[in-house]
This record gives sequence, structure tokens and C-alpha cells, in this order.
Amino acid sequence: MTKKQKKMLVRIIIAAILLVALHFIPVTGVLRFVLYLVPYLTVGYDILLKAGKGIRNGRMLDENFLMAVATIGAFALAIYSQSGDYDEAIAVMLFYQIGEWFQSYAVGKSRRNISELMDIRPDYANVERDGKLEKVDPDEVEIGTVITVQPGEKVPIDGIVLEGHSSLNTAALTGESAPRDVAAGDEIISGCINQSGVLKIQTTKEFGESTASKILDLVENASSRKSKSENFISKFARIYTPAVCGAALALAVIPPIVQWLLPGMTPDVGDWIYRALTFLVISCPCALVVSIPLSFFAGIGGASHEGILVKGSNYLETLSEVTCVVFDKTGTLTKGVFEVSGIHHSKIEDEKLLEYAALAESASSHPISQSLRQAYGKEIDRTRVTDVEEISGNGVTARVDGKFVAAGNGKLMRRLDIPYTECHSVGTVIHIAIDGEYMGHIVISDVVKPHAKQAIEALKQAGIKKTVMLTGDAKKVADRVAAELGVDEVHSELLPADKVAKVEELLGAKTVEEEPSVAKAVNEKVQQSEKTVKAEKRRAGKSSKGKVAFVGDGINDAPVLSRADIGIAMGAMGSDAAIEAADIVLMDDDPLKIAQAIRISRKCLGIVKQNIIFALAVKGVCLILGAVGIANMWLAIFADVGVMILAVLNAIRALRVK
Repeated sequence: MTKKQKKMLVRIIIAAILLVALHFIPVTGVLRFVLYLVPYLTVGYDILLKAGKGIRNGRMLDENFLMAVATIGAFALAIYSQSGDYDEAIAVMLFYQIGEWFQSYAVGKSRRNISELMDIRPDYANVERDGKLEKVDPDEVEIGTVITVQPGEKVPIDGIVLEGHSSLNTAALTGESAPRDVAAGDEIISGCINQSGVLKIQTTKEFGESTASKILDLVENASSRKSKSENFISKFARIYTPAVCGAALALAVIPPIVQWLLPGMTPDVGDWIYRALTFLVISCPCALVVSIPLSFFAGIGGASHEGILVKGSNYLETLSEVTCVVFDKTGTLTKGVFEVSGIHHSKIEDEKLLEYAALAESASSHPISQSLRQAYGKEIDRTRVTDVEEISGNGVTARVDGKFVAAGNGKLMRRLDIPYTECHSVGTVIHIAIDGEYMGHIVISDVVKPHAKQAIEALKQAGIKKTVMLTGDAKKVADRVAAELGVDEVHSELLPADKVAKVEELLGAKTVEEEPSVAKAVNEKVQQSEKTVKAEKRRAGKSSKGKVAFVGDGINDAPVLSRADIGIAMGAMGSDAAIEAADIVLMDDDPLKIAQAIRISRKCLGIVKQNIIFALAVKGVCLILGAVGIANMWLAIFADVGVMILAVLNAIRALRVK
């Protein structure tokens, strides 16, 4: 609880105690009025000041003005009738402030989920100078600088581990409590907390471009991108508040005049003014103005706690309407890391065959060569290898322990006139021959992410009608991955521009079904520039009910992320361009979080609709009751403060994510 919230709570308690105590003090007249002013001003002086500033600045028709007019009017009525009953005036202000405090506490609670991310901002970086560690501002550290991160310190800048091994706490970034182990050669992102060993890291980015800085920038700017619902409520309040103020004034003036003009009727001016004041309290739009932005804020906060960064409530609203999810393959559904997946037809021990292959490939920097060395897992003794020759597009030949070793594809075997066995497994096949004799082959393939299949299943359970995979890989590889994961549709051997075209087709497909006139217009303009056709389809796609989300991680995915209705980027290993272009960022690269993000968005939008319907229905009924004189000020308090508290309670449910 903040100091401001504590101060407000103290004022509420003091005012409530004074109000109760005054019931036991037998005073009348001016003294009674003065005594009752004490709790009223104690709890409501800030509302009166805000109302006064609003009047002075020409923006008086807000909830502060409504509360000020209603409570001052209630005091005036009590004086006019000489009843001495000031309880209603104080109760209206007291309960209104209770509602405001409750709303402030709820906002604070949802904000804490987001503000926890602010803890990832590093205060300094350790740079070794003259044999001593010196703390410097992270902004001053250049790319390529070696920094030291000691146990308990935050990693200030993205980089690669040069020395040391440790466990990292990534909870603030990914929402995962399990530590991540790192060692020399591993990439490391800023914002993590080093838990055990000392790490020496060579920076690969400037501080302003590091992961922590980008995350903080996303979070700080999220509230500026408002949803359609929030914009509607803002416009609604601007029209609604003057309208109800005018209606209340008419209720106070017109009926008494009509009664005065009718023969034999005596107007009860006090009664009609009381009804008008009750009408004002009931009409206060706090429940809508407060709970709708709070619902989105809570949804964004709940998502960030799970490692899902949403750049604005407008994207949360669009995500709830997604019916088709399109995936890039490499780095999104697969790890993007090649690993040995099988050793076949080996005439020697598998480990020995792998050893010969790793040694022969030891001088190459090709990713396939690196995968072989990683699978071998032992230190490479380069003295055992001589006469290395790399044959472009074929493989390598070398002498290992004096034996002539050939490692490569079928072209290399045919080039050396060595009969070999074809492999029917999907992946990159490395054939191995020793001294001219075929010894077997090693299969290397991209590895599917652990939760990828679950992610596709979870999306279908969440009501996603279609899943699509787009990739530049060969058709055989793409079909295998799609079949393994259960993806509905797959398109392979695509260039970046082809991916954009495929997403355009998916957006255009909705147009054909739902807006034939627009589809026809698009077809008629096939001969026009590509930019014009895309713009036409974009308008058609945006107008349809179902939305298309694209999930990617590479720099080549940035155009598609921008083009889709919703772009979702992998944040841990994704490129800067992809993260910049995306609307939502998954901090732990787990595709299972996509379904979770959709569930959060739908829950949030469901809460928004519930609050709008509930608030308008209750207020509508109570306004009618107030106008006809059935509702009193206590019912008005419920219609205003009670509805607001219930709406706020409902809104903060968006924080809780199962």
C-alpha cells in the first residue's frame, strides 16, 4: 500500500468515526452544522478542490463536479428543511472515497505485476580496469567490452559468456521460476539475475538496445495504446456526463414549474431538488470510466507476470478475436539448432563413426560441422587431423590418424566413386567413408521445441479454427514437422516475400466469404501495383470478424509480423527487428504461451463486456427509480459506489491467470 493510499484510508476511518460519534452528541442549529462539516471536509476536501479546478479550467462536468454538487445540495436541503439530517451528504462523499480508495488499491495491485519488471533495470556494469572491477553506467559500455557479473547481480547488457558457469534467475523476464544454466559460449540476455558463479561476458549490444531496455520501453508505452472499448468509454463519458447533468437540472426545474402552472397544485421544490441530486449521484460514470481501463491494465499485468509482453490494450482486444494462427517454423516451432538425430547403417561403433566425422569436420565453421562436434562432446585433438580439404556443396575430406576420411552428402560419395546407402529419414544426411569404404551415415535435423505439439493442441482447445506453418525449408522437412505437430496447413520453400503473400491470402480468404464486393475489387486490380492490391486486402481483412496472428522470430519475419492483424515474436532469441515489429512478445520463446495469451485476452474482454452491461443496466434502472422519486440517496450510493466496487472487483480477476 502506498503512502497516498494509507493517508486516504486514515481520512476515511477518521470521517467514519466522527460521523458515528456525532449521533451521540445532542447538538442542534449552527453548531450541529459546523460539527458535521468536520467529517465532510476531512474525507472530501480533495474532491471539492478538484471540482473547483475543473470549473476554473472549463472541464467541470466530471465525477468530482457531480459529487460536489450532490453533497453540497444535500447539505442545502437539510438546512432548507431545518431537519438537521446531514448524514446523507457525508455518506455520499464517504462511500465515494471508499470506492476511489478501492480502485486505487486495485490499480496498484495490477501495476505491481508490471512494475516488477522495472527491477530488471541494472544500476551499473562491472568493467575490469587495472586489475580492479570498476562500476560504470551501463550506457557507457561499448559493444565488445568484457564485463563481470558477480553472484546476486543483474546482467546489465546482452552478450556471450566468455568464462565461468552459473545459474540465472529469469523469473522477471519469462515468468518461469526454474533457473537457467549458462556456461562459456552461451548467449545471455540482460535483466537476468546471476545466482551462483562469476561470469565474464562480452557485450554484443549497447545498453539502449539490450533486452532489458527494450522490455521496459514496451511496458512503459503499453498504456498509451488504447483499445476500441477504452476509446468508446472515453467518448461516451464526454457525452454522457453533460447529458445527465442537463437531465438532473431539468428534473429539478421543469416539474415544479409545471405543478405551479397547474391549478390546485403546490410544487414541492425540495422534493424535486432531492430527486435531481439523487439522479446526479446515480448517474456518475465512475464504474465504467474506472473499471474498463483497469480491466485492460490488469490483463496486461497478468500477461507480463507470465512472461507475455503486450504492447497495448488495443492488441489485447484484437488478440481475443484471432481465429487463425500462422507460424514460422525455424526458431518458433523448432529450436533452430541442428542436432544429431540418428546414426544408420554403421559398420563400426556409432560413437567411433561420430568421432571420425567430428574430427574430419573440425576445421569447418559450418553449422552442420558444429553440430557434429557438439554431438561428439569431447575435446577435439587437432593434431590427429591433417590434409583437410573442404569441397563446396559436397563436404570435407581429411586424414584422421592417418586414415582417409570423407564426410559429406551423396554428391561427395559419387565424386569419390564410393557406393553408399540412401537415407529415408528427414534431415541433413552426412555419409562417412574411411579409406574408400562406406561406413554409414549420420542424420542431423532441426529439433522440435518441447511444448510445440502441446501449443498446437492448446490453440485448438482455445477455439482457434486454423493453424498454418510457413517455412523456407524443403517440403519433405516441413511436411514431417507439420505432421508431427498436427498443424492444419503447411507451405514450404518460401522466401520472406512469399510469407507475406501467404498471410495476405489468409486475410483475403475471409474477404471472399464475408465481403464479396471487396474481393471482386481486389481481383479487378490484379494488374495494378502490388502495394495497391495489398492495401485493398488489408482493408478487407481488418473489417472481418476473425483475425490472423503470425508468430515468428527471425529478421526475415518482420514484414509478416507487421502485416498480420497480430504479430507475436519470440523475445529471448528473436531478432531485434522481429521484436520491434511485433505487437506481443513471448519472453521465454515458449509457443505454449500463445494459447495462454489468447485465453488472457478473451477473459479480459469478457470482463469488460460484463462490466459495461452490468453498470449500464443497474444505473438505467436506478435512474428511472430516482426520477420517479422511489430511489433515495442510499440507493444512489449503491448505484454509484457499490456498482463501481463490484466492477473493480470483477476487473482485477484479469490479474489471475490459470
